[in-house]
Amino acid sequence: MTSDELQRVLALLETRRADSLNDLLEFASIPSVSAQPQHASDMQRAADWLTERLRRCGPLTAEQWPTAGHPAVYAEWLGAAGAPTILVYGHYDVQPPDPLERWHTPPFTPTVVGERVYGRGVSDDKGPLLIAVQVADAYFSALGSLPVNVKFLFEGEEEIGSAHLPALVEQQAERLKADFVLSADGGMWSADIPSLTISARGIAALEFTVRGPSKDLHSGRHGGSLHNPLHAISALVASLHDAAGRVAVPGFYDGVQERSPAEREATRQLPFSDEAYLAQTGAPAGYGEEGFSTLERQWDRPTLELNGLWGGYTGEGSKTVLPSEAHAKLTCRLVPGQNPERIPGLIEAHLRRHLPPGVTLEVRHSDHQASAYHLPAGHPGRRVAREVLAQVYGRPPLEVGMGGSIPVLETFSRVLGIDTVFFSFAVGDEDIHAPNEFFRIPRIAQGQHAWALYWTLLAQEPHA
Repeated sequence: MTSDELQRVLALLETRRADSLNDLLEFASIPSVSAQPQHASDMQRAADWLTERLRRCGPLTAEQWPTAGHPAVYAEWLGAAGAPTILVYGHYDVQPPDPLERWHTPPFTPTVVGERVYGRGVSDDKGPLLIAVQVADAYFSALGSLPVNVKFLFEGEEEIGSAHLPALVEQQAERLKADFVLSADGGMWSADIPSLTISARGIAALEFTVRGPSKDLHSGRHGGSLHNPLHAISALVASLHDAAGRVAVPGFYDGVQERSPAEREATRQLPFSDEAYLAQTGAPAGYGEEGFSTLERQWDRPTLELNGLWGGYTGEGSKTVLPSEAHAKLTCRLVPGQNPERIPGLIEAHLRRHLPPGVTLEVRHSDHQASAYHLPAGHPGRRVAREVLAQVYGRPPLEVGMGGSIPVLETFSRVLGIDTVFFSFAVGDEDIHAPNEFFRIPRIAQGQHAWALYWTLLAQEPHA
């Protein structure tokens, strides 16, 4: 593909700026919350919308693949003989919008304010996902073909751990064969500095319940004579870390691969400010494992976080109750060398060792788990990504880590034997999973330029 042909594609995308934004406004208005059963019909509606949008891209064939949960959407075009084949990954499900009272605009009425669009899912992952679809559409409209072979796989369960995707990938392994995955999920480190994510932490999750009396009791009559489950669960949660912020679960750090001095120094040289980070988050001070910088804690060190803690009366005013039970949810972010199947068992054993008398413990392990991931240094997709970002932004990208987790990376590696290149144009500060999630509208054009250039340059790479 020539430079003139690429310019024709980019020029067409420029004329479609308003249409590209309208795509996002329409798509993000569908409350595709995979975690909540009441949104099952909305999940199907989102899958149908995305399937139809793909079918509008000229010769793309698009279909839905059922799973035991929400359907996946698949599309392909394989008309570039001798060219590489990439598998474009993304997800159309979104996080619940709660707490609703914290939103400045309705979460499922996407709202443009200046150069931002606000709404649940606009950054994670509907905006970045649509960029890839819109670029394919522009190629077909301008030239009638793509420079590379492309397969699209968009799932509807990423926000709940991609539980049914591994079985689907195994079932459809022959259809999904590709040279590597180009992920529209993920995100850049900064809106001002181009970055390429080369690693992601893994994840393991569990929840537990502490029970005392068989029913809620009057705290005046029974307090002081029975163990309060809220007191007990608070003590258990407090036992999970030591005073220095290190996870206190025996065996938790077994196998953790320490980074070399050179790698740690490279992280320290990144343009990062603890003061700016605290201002961004609104936190009064930092906290975490001693001996490591903030970025090391976020990218290279394992964590154990309390995601929810509840029980008893939480409504307005006072209710003098000794609750019968209390509950907690935990997730761990894991690094290379840790086994996500082993970690929950270690935590359960720790909880049982520290369980106070007078209460019982029930632990429920989650299938929301994945191993850590690292993209090999010499991977051709990584080389192309670096060149593309350097051209689009006028400077080489920083290579950074991701504190979050994308469970399907392990599936692609294990079942298909391929690596994943992160190529999302979301930014880490866009309040994903939180009220007032937003996406920077200029990133749509930047992302479209980059995806179009990526496919052109990839076609020029040597291919077996």
